[in-house]
Amino acid sequence: MATLQKAIRIGSSIAVVIPKKSLKSLGIKAGTSLALDIDEKKQRFIVSHPAPIADAELLDWSERFIKRYRVALEALAQ
Repeated sequence: MATLQKAIRIGSSIAVVIPKKSLKSLGIKAGTSLALDIDEKKQRFIVSHPAPIADAELLDWSERFIKRYRVALEALAQ
């Protein structure tokens, strides 16, 4: 649902206030990291929760798994 919000100046930056109801429904609190995707062609931006970053242990395990089973994985992909 689109809402009309004014851009406000905060110091040398510009901010858009997100209504309390929207913050609550999306689980956003002060300090929450958000991703901002800008579509210059359509002149809009989308604010969303960023994709979770996999932890180092999972990435390490995945790399070792792929290295060990690369030939089998490539054969399965055919």
